[in-house]
Amino acid sequence: MSTKLLPVAETQFAHPGPEASPPSLLRLRCPACGFSDSNWALRSSELAEFACASCGFTLDRSGGIWRALAPAREERFQQFMIEYQTVRLREGRGSSSERFYLELPYRDVTGCNAWQWRIRGRSFRFFERRILPKIEGDHPRGLDILDIGAGNGWMSYRLALRGHRPVAVDLLVNTLDGLGAARRYFRYLPHSFPLFQAEMDRLPFDDRQFDLAVFNASFHYSEDYEHTLREVCRCLRRPGHLLILDSPLYHHDASGLRMLAERSRAFQKEFGFRSDSIVHRGYLTQEALDDLGHRLGFGWMRFNAWYGVGWALRPLKAFLLSKREPSKFFVFWATLGGSESRATT
Repeated sequence: MSTKLLPVAETQFAHPGPEASPPSLLRLRCPACGFSDSNWALRSSELAEFACASCGFTLDRSGGIWRALAPAREERFQQFMIEYQTVRLREGRGSSSERFYLELPYRDVTGCNAWQWRIRGRSFRFFERRILPKIEGDHPRGLDILDIGAGNGWMSYRLALRGHRPVAVDLLVNTLDGLGAARRYFRYLPHSFPLFQAEMDRLPFDDRQFDLAVFNASFHYSEDYEHTLREVCRCLRRPGHLLILDSPLYHHDASGLRMLAERSRAFQKEFGFRSDSIVHRGYLTQEALDDLGHRLGFGWMRFNAWYGVGWALRPLKAFLLSKREPSKFFVFWATLGGSESRATT
């Protein structure tokens, strides 16, 4: 199923959605103890901190980013964040040029990771054209969206351009590749979107206040897929929608495990560490996703965006060269509290 990409110039500042509405009142939940308090609510520019009446944890805002990692959890993720940022910096992620961010995901003007951004751009374009309009039809005033693994905020920016109300969540806060970079988008929007440093398994949001949650090339970083999905589903209204984009999928666990071992060896050789301080799952299988959906009470629809002939021929090439199967990328969509059909397109 082919998806034609428009030149960036045609989409750069397009606003195909409704007039952007102000940020919704966001009800918070303590990420340290899980306590919910009716006084913990904010609009994007209100107050500078909240103190939990139950455990005393202080949720504060620094550099425009809400810091929602409890001290013990921040310490746990510290080594992972150091190593991850080291790898990303060496890979050429981010730029001093504002144009780099404004053209994502359709074009990488640095050329450092152009092939990855081509995939990301096509995945997002498929979502934007084939899935998002179906969800938007039931929400004429816009969607409240949780962007999980938001990185530099490009997806939240694109969704805000359509008139939606995204909330960007990530562990990294640096100004090149983390949430700190997202502020570059704000002057192009009528309303900024909130930025939260938080982990996907302990989201600082009260129950049922988002219409859509998107794992933006991030679901495979989960340590426990079921725990992560239950936490995100807690935050969704009913009906609510769940999207997984750009996480590697294999037919067999053995292939995914081989990929992880190869990556660890490559990281050790190039960077001096294996990048396994936090053992995340790293890949998906259809069997695992179906099992998760069954246990959580929903079904996945799987869509195959077109990434080009070269990408489509990778499995054949790997077979001929007696190599492990390469990863594939699909767009996965689930609806909570609605239709639970399974389909492959």
